[in-house]
Amino acid sequence: MIPGEQIVACLTPFLHHLLSLGLSRKTLRRHRDNLWLLGGELIRGLAQEPKLRKRSIDALVRSSVGHDGGPILYHGDSEAEQASFDSTCRKLARFLATQDPD
Repeated sequence: MIPGEQIVACLTPFLHHLLSLGLSRKTLRRHRDNLWLLGGELIRGLAQEPKLRKRSIDALVRSSVGHDGGPILYHGDSEAEQASFDSTCRKLARFLATQDPD
């Protein structure tokens, strides 16, 4: 499976979790878009640092998000966009902490 597909497979349970929370369509869309950005940042990292390809995608995702948010957006347009992205990454990190790593 290619890295993009692996990232989607890794993030799908989190998306299902978000759907189960009964969030508004706007909030769900914002989280989805931020996860798309995270996937892009992960793929960019894999392209720039070949040594990252030796790690599992799950481990890469887990190491990229945390209590302080996610990576700095390479193409971030504003502080507000980064703040929204970090919010989603923090929520993802909390979700992943409740899941067993593969």
